[in-house]
Amino acid sequence: MAIRKANKLSQTAMIKQILKRCSSLGKRQHQSYDEHGLPLDVPKGHFVVYVGPNRTRYIVPISFLTRPEFQSLLHQAEEEFGFDHDMGLTIPCEEVVFQSLTSTLR
Repeated sequence: MAIRKANKLSQTAMIKQILKRCSSLGKRQHQSYDEHGLPLDVPKGHFVVYVGPNRTRYIVPISFLTRPEFQSLLHQAEEEFGFDHDMGLTIPCEEVVFQSLTSTLR
């Protein structure tokens, strides 16, 4: 029981860290931002990720963060890039794989 609780706490901390970093990373000069530094084209309850070698920008619902399939992608991103860089949250997989996965999560 204690192991599950500790694991859930670390998972919650990771999700909070990702959300905090997503709001300020990956800003591009052609996008418009509000007074809090958030992109205007990202609806409330969503965040931006960059996928594949071309870093294609995707807007995904925050609810994906709780899904094990998406968390697996986040762990891969952390291992490959870490969460402490200024290139935005980059998911290290092919776009077709990302699109297939996210279509099943909706």
